[in-house]
Amino acid sequence: MATPAEPPVDPRGVRFAAGVTTVVLALVLLSGSGWLAAAQTVVFALGAFFGLRFAPYSVLYRLIVAPRLNPPAEKEEAAPVRFSQLVGFVFALVGTIGYLTGLTVLGIVATALALVAALLNAAVGFCLGCEMYALIQRLRTRNQGATA
Repeated sequence: MATPAEPPVDPRGVRFAAGVTTVVLALVLLSGSGWLAAAQTVVFALGAFFGLRFAPYSVLYRLIVAPRLNPPAEKEEAAPVRFSQLVGFVFALVGTIGYLTGLTVLGIVATALALVAALLNAAVGFCLGCEMYALIQRLRTRNQGATA
């Protein structure tokens, strides 16, 4: 998913993006707006498919928030965060399809699941997509070792 040239990311920026995502997804649930869900889907797609440096909330963090903070004490790999953007993209896409096709319950459920994941990251720094990424990597390593 991530390229070797993709630099590590500031975990505060990841939490900031999760916070903005939380607000947007809450607004989707409150309004039932498929178009707002679609906008969030595009945000996830940019981060997942083109890299975190192109994700709108990451750009906002880098340009407005980060210059007002001290440098981060540590950074984290971009690949797990990008994977979490892909997971968010899938849920937001399903939610968007649900809202825009009249399958409102599907839209609500998919959006609510994405909201819970974003809220966990924003509130306590637990990145569900990052944990999924780590689990997949461990399973891959174990399976490669078993076939060697």
